[in-house]
Amino acid sequence: MKHHAILGGRTAITLHPAHVLPPVLPRARGEIALSTKPVAGRSVLDTLRQSGAFKALFPRPEHGLQAILINTAGGVTGGDRFHVTAHIGTDTHTTLTTQAAERAYRASPGETGHMRSRLTLADNATLHWLPQELILYNGCALDRRLEIDLAPTARLLMAEPVLFGRTAMGETLTDASFRDRIRITRAGQPLYFDGVSLTGDLAARLARASSGNGAAAMVSLLYVAPDAEAHLHPLRQLLPSTGGASLLAPDMLALRLVAPDGHALRTHFLPALDRLSGGALPTSWRL
Repeated sequence: MKHHAILGGRTAITLHPAHVLPPVLPRARGEIALSTKPVAGRSVLDTLRQSGAFKALFPRPEHGLQAILINTAGGVTGGDRFHVTAHIGTDTHTTLTTQAAERAYRASPGETGHMRSRLTLADNATLHWLPQELILYNGCALDRRLEIDLAPTARLLMAEPVLFGRTAMGETLTDASFRDRIRITRAGQPLYFDGVSLTGDLAARLARASSGNGAAAMVSLLYVAPDAEAHLHPLRQLLPSTGGASLLAPDMLALRLVAPDGHALRTHFLPALDRLSGGALPTSWRL
């Protein structure tokens, strides 16, 4: 029902409370774009652009250039959008990691959070893409995509760990949506494509023997380098029965591991990362 009043010859219309629109919730936006270059035998930052709720810090490690990506919004929820774009220059060694675990929070109905990362590696470039765990909360809705294109002589260490709920707090994912796509190419040609699509009662789906057999943590890893084959047997010795490593090509090693929780995942996964990173694992991973 509308109420009318005459004010100075004009009609003022007051809406009934039922017609008042609900408040629009704020949505986080963040973008980081960077590139690297060699200077006097060192890997240094060439360009950097950052905006919104995404920032990068650059500590001074012993090996190469390191960028720590920080989500100042504290996590990702429905409607949020985060983008990372990086070009790793010729003859540079770069590590991209995160300050802490990323969190995908409960989303409003019909809304999905988006995370996009597009990375390119020039000839003789090395990239360690090592974000810490992504923690999925009950009720989350997240669409995440990682695209990496390698020059023919580029090297890559890529790891993407995911925790399905906060097991230490007794949380199980009975209603969540997670869509994850990893697309890695070399000189534009397909090299490694991987994808996960889970919706609804994720705990029930992961309980199946054909999927997770009760696992609540998972990591996918890809190592592309001339010495990949030399790491195969030592990595297999480090993994429990719920993990495996295989050569997809003489210079490409893939690893997948599932575990009951994040602690068990790190127990078996960190030694593998230490080996493949040459002992140059970011300090944030050890805190």
